[in-house]
Amino acid sequence: MRVVLAGGGTAGHIEPALALADALRHLDRSVGITCVGTERGLETRLVPARGYELELVPAVPLPRSITPSLLTVPGRLAGAINATAAILDRVQADVLVGFGGYVATPAYLAAKRRGLPIVVHEANPRPGLANRLGARLTDHVFTGYPDAQLLPKAEFIGTPLRRDIVDLDRLSMGDKARSWFGLENDRPTLLVFGGSQGARSVNDAALAAAPVLRGAGVQVLHVLGPKNAVEHEPPPGDPQYVLLPYLDRMDLAYAAADVALCRSGALTCAELTAVGLPAAYVPLPHGNGEQRMNAERIVQGGGGLMVDDAGLTPDWIIQNVLPMLHDPERVAVMSEAASRLGRKDADIMLARKVLEIAR
Repeated sequence: MRVVLAGGGTAGHIEPALALADALRHLDRSVGITCVGTERGLETRLVPARGYELELVPAVPLPRSITPSLLTVPGRLAGAINATAAILDRVQADVLVGFGGYVATPAYLAAKRRGLPIVVHEANPRPGLANRLGARLTDHVFTGYPDAQLLPKAEFIGTPLRRDIVDLDRLSMGDKARSWFGLENDRPTLLVFGGSQGARSVNDAALAAAPVLRGAGVQVLHVLGPKNAVEHEPPPGDPQYVLLPYLDRMDLAYAAADVALCRSGALTCAELTAVGLPAAYVPLPHGNGEQRMNAERIVQGGGGLMVDDAGLTPDWIIQNVLPMLHDPERVAVMSEAASRLGRKDADIMLARKVLEIAR
């Protein structure tokens, strides 16, 4: 059996696809897997690093409004559909699974042209244009968010996650993880990150709050994001303030932390609830508001706090996050609440669905 996975651009599209690939191989080692992406996305690094075949097709961004660029879409889309159809033919695909992003639209249309079964997974509460199109071409639609809007036929199964995240025991791994980062075992620990690309507003606020946090005995593990730099790093000292440009081992970061300060993308929310890590969420102020919806569900369930991007200041961190870090009982209650919202079996559930549909 040959399965083609289409999802690229950000880790929010790529990581669930790779988690599905791992689950498919776990269920049936003979399954052939090909990932389709574009040269502009993180897939060019993440997919080969996980050992899967990657085929590239031209990216065709779809404008969200009527602009002159809309006139160029049909020609470019036709070329991308033809390129994707050639890949489907070459690998003798039995099923296409799409996760959204630029590559998903031509992949859905190419699969429809070839008469292949199509499976759509949408991680966000509000689907993008690609998955809204894909959902019109198939009855096999699955979501990572309950009550996903605009996808009335969808079945909620959760977002597929890597096994090193799903199987993480934060309590037993905590000391080892903190030592791995050069952190002390007996200090409250704040994890700061802004998704796969980082977030400047989150970075700036956390760094400005650093002197007060450290003065209160809090150590910080801060992942800036690969395209973000800082003018002034916190001076060396105790407690530690560890700055990293990028981190592949987010499982260790989650194990090291007591509380996180982060964006609220679908993948981030799925991972933090799966491991039971309380967080202060800062939804991305752009887009169609799905990050706020992701965070609202967790905050209402008692597993986190939320602040608007414009309201995130060093004082907000000091007044809201610092008290959490000094209240272990509150952190434990919030951890339990977050865990109740997590789904740990979405990868296997979706893999079984894909194999059943393909057969």
